[in-house]
Amino acid sequence: MVMNTAPIFAPPDTPCELRGEHRPVDLVFLARQTGGDRALEEEVLRLFAKQAAILGNDLRSSSDCDFRKRQAHTLKGAARAIGAFGLADQAMLIESDPDNTAPVTALLREVETVRDYIASLLR
Repeated sequence: MVMNTAPIFAPPDTPCELRGEHRPVDLVFLARQTGGDRALEEEVLRLFAKQAAILGNDLRSSSDCDFRKRQAHTLKGAARAIGAFGLADQAMLIESDPDNTAPVTALLREVETVRDYIASLLR
């Protein structure tokens, strides 16, 4: 397995390509969570991207409110753990009102945004 040795986040003086300087994952927070271990950051991001896709699909396809609440809760915690706070907020909306399917579309968009961002970091 070839490890990417490039830094996982850009230096502070590097402009972010996302509008408004908004990054879907707070990389400073992630670095604190991983003790600055870049290999661990990459592993955690890869695992999260896979888990977020699975949980997003579960939320899209399920009509069981208890199941949706559990999946949203799981996604919320995982997103907070890596610093994807916008995604965690979207998951919290579903967790607090699992009968309402309207927030699922916004959550799925945010899942894709976060996954795309992670993919761009891991290239």
